[in-house]
Amino acid sequence: MLSPSNEVLLADDTITMPELEALSEWMLDGNRLTKSEQTVAFEEEFKDWMGSRHAIFTNSGSSSNLLMIFALKEAGLLRNNKAIAAAVSWVTTVSPLMQFGFDVSLCDCDSKNLGLDLNHLEFLCKTQKPSILILVHVLGHANHLKEIKQICDRYDVLMLEDACEALGSTYGEKKLGSHGVAGSFSFYYGHHISTIEGGMVVTDDSDLHQIMLSLRSHGWSRDLSEDRRKVLTLQNDIDAFRNLYTFYYPGFNLRSTDLQAFIGRSQLKKLNGIIEKREQNFELYKTNLPNFFCQTGPTQKLSSFAYGTLVTNRLEIFEFLKQQNIECRPLICGNIGKHPFWLRSNGLSELPNADKIHDFGIYLPNHHNLTDEDIMRVSEAFLTVACPYDEE
Repeated sequence: MLSPSNEVLLADDTITMPELEALSEWMLDGNRLTKSEQTVAFEEEFKDWMGSRHAIFTNSGSSSNLLMIFALKEAGLLRNNKAIAAAVSWVTTVSPLMQFGFDVSLCDCDSKNLGLDLNHLEFLCKTQKPSILILVHVLGHANHLKEIKQICDRYDVLMLEDACEALGSTYGEKKLGSHGVAGSFSFYYGHHISTIEGGMVVTDDSDLHQIMLSLRSHGWSRDLSEDRRKVLTLQNDIDAFRNLYTFYYPGFNLRSTDLQAFIGRSQLKKLNGIIEKREQNFELYKTNLPNFFCQTGPTQKLSSFAYGTLVTNRLEIFEFLKQQNIECRPLICGNIGKHPFWLRSNGLSELPNADKIHDFGIYLPNHHNLTDEDIMRVSEAFLTVACPYDEE
C-alpha cells in the first residue's frame, strides 16, 4: 500500500513572492489602482504575444465570453438569435447565450480531441441555421479548426473561441483563440497565468474591439479611439458637458484593475516557460498511462491545462487519491447538457460522446510547479486502482 506524501494539487499559485514585492512597491508609490495605464500596457503586450490586433482586459474569463457574445449582437452581425455551443464546456460558455435570449443547441464532442464533433456540427448548422458558434479547446487541445471554419463559412456562422484552458496552444502557425472572430481567456487562479481574477478577449476586428471597450465600461465612450468618440458625439448630437456621461450601448462593468494588470504584465514574461513545463508534464503522463485514453488531435504546441482520461471507477479513484493527498476532478464538468440549469430549460439532449465524458471523464493535476517525481507519484497512485474505460 502506498503511503501518503506531500500534497499534489490540481492547481498551484503562479504569482511569486518577488512579484508580490514588486507589486507592493508599485502600490506604495501611490500609483492609481483602478483601470488606467497598466491595463492599456497589459493589453498591448498580450495582443503582441498572441499575434492579434486587439486585446481587452476583463475581470474574468466568464466576463470575456459574455462580452464577446453581446458585442456581436450590438454590432448587428447576427442574422438571428440561434447559437451552437460546445457540450463539453463550462457553464459561462453557454449561460451568456441563454441570458441574452439565444436559442442554443449543444454540439457533441469529438471522441479524440474532445472539441466539436464535425458531423454533429454540420447537422446542427444545416438544420438549425445558427448565426453564432462558440467552441472550447478542451484542456488546451485544438479543435479541428480547418474543417470547422469550412462548415462555418458554408452556413454563414460566426465562430468564437473559448480558449480559457488553452493559453499558448497553437494550431498551425497561430495561437488558439486567434482563429475566430474573437477569443476568450481566463487568468483565474490555477490557469496558466493568474491576475487573481481576470480575463482577456482578443480580436482582429477593429469595430468589434471598439464596441467591446465601450460595453466593458457601462457603454460610454471614454476608452474609445478619438475618431470613434467624435463619430458617436456627432451622430448623437452630444455636447461637451454631457459627453463623459452619455451611454451609447447597454453596457456592463466588466473592468479589471491596474493592480491586476500589473501582475498580468509580470506573469506574461514567464508564460512561455510555464507552457513548456505543462507540455512536458503531459508527455510524462502519456508515457506512464499507456493503456488509458489520451487526448489527441491537430494541436501543434500543447499548453496542457490538465491530463484528462476515461475510467470506469471514478469514485474509487477519487477516494484513493484523496487518501494519498492527490487532487483529481471531473473532466471540466462533463456534459453541460446534463446539468440542472440546462435540463430545466431544454430537457435532455442526445449527445453520446459528451455523455461518456460526463460518466467516465477524470483529470489529473498539471501545472508548472509539478516535478517529474510528482507526476510519477500521481501516475503510480492512479494505476493502483484505476480501471480504464474500454468502449469495446
